Amino acid sequence: MLEDAFCEVYTKFKMQFYSKIFKRFQHREASLTAVETFCVEAIYALERPTVNEFATFTQISPPNATYKINNLVKKGYIRKIQSEEDRREYYLEVTDKFLDYYGITYEYISLVMERISQRFPAQDIEKFNSMLEIISNELMPEVVLKRRSFPKY
Repeated sequence: MLEDAFCEVYTKFKMQFYSKIFKRFQHREASLTAVETFCVEAIYALERPTVNEFATFTQISPPNATYKINNLVKKGYIRKIQSEEDRREYYLEVTDKFLDYYGITYEYISLVMERISQRFPAQDIEKFNSMLEIISNELMPEVVLKRRSFPKY
């Protein structure tokens, strides 16, 4: 029951995102492939990973990661920032172009959060927030995110 409810909510967030992406494709040529979208989302979530950190996370070889990264740089979705300490190392950052593309996800999250705040009492929302923090920090140790806040739309 709980698993089904969670899967339903998670699937609805994904489906809303996909729907918005496909709507954009009607009005202009798709500029990212599905795999590229996943790669740039991972780079965004990892918050300024190095090329090797990205390769390790995605479990692909460093040369394959470099190839994918270079394509994303050419398309203008990420930029490589050379490390000041080790000039051989580069940090990956998403660009405003990606944030504009990806913002549609957060628009829907903001809408749902507003509906939650209108529907439930403050103490329920506080408990829900506490539960989400425990889930993220304790029950999902496989994925560690540096990012603690996400954009508001």
